[in-house]
Amino acid sequence: MARTALVTGGSRGIGAAISKALKEAGYDVAATYAGNDEKAKAFTDETGIKTYKWNVADYDESKSGIEQVEADLGPIDIVIANAGITRDAPFHKMKPEQWKEVIDTNLTGVFNTIHPVWPGMRERGFGRIVVISSINGQKGQFAQVNYAATKAGDLGIVKSLAQEGASKGITANAVCPGYIATEMVMAVPEKVREAIIGQIPTGRLGEPEEIARCVTFLVSDDAAFINGSTISANGGQFFV
Repeated sequence: MARTALVTGGSRGIGAAISKALKEAGYDVAATYAGNDEKAKAFTDETGIKTYKWNVADYDESKSGIEQVEADLGPIDIVIANAGITRDAPFHKMKPEQWKEVIDTNLTGVFNTIHPVWPGMRERGFGRIVVISSINGQKGQFAQVNYAATKAGDLGIVKSLAQEGASKGITANAVCPGYIATEMVMAVPEKVREAIIGQIPTGRLGEPEEIARCVTFLVSDDAAFINGSTISANGGQFFV
């Protein structure tokens, strides 16, 4: 019987690549999205992966959505907490709502996604948690105090869950992507993109599929002894 994987923000960008890779690896996959019904439908039509709409920043919505996924596909064994937003501004111009929106989605959203499935994982004696953090959670970034804070906080979640889940067969790890060729990055002006690439020793942007391969390994049985770790997938741009 195939294990069930939940990928938040799983119908676009890095999340879509993760959803597809997990399906190809034999998992039953559910992908969440926040608002774009048209793109979610197109993703499902293309891949056959079921999509579910909810706001990860809302605990009750998350819990209800997770219950629906489990009714449709069975108990969730694997969680990929990928959903995230940016509301960039220099700190002296950052508005409280910009801070709160990012905290609610990128940090509290990770809690809201994992907390409802944690008891079931403990009872069954198996679970895989992978949180998609960011290079900017490791090194910080101009105009991203809010975003960097959440992505650094996500690493703290992973390290703590790894200790709590280890005796129950649950692992928790993080992937910190560098700059990846997603819609968001490709939409920035070419000169800005060239400047970013100039900071990457490999001389190119990463591909979403490269992040997906990291995730696929971490949720596999081969990675059972890897727990509380962070994979930095950034082309050599930053070392920890």
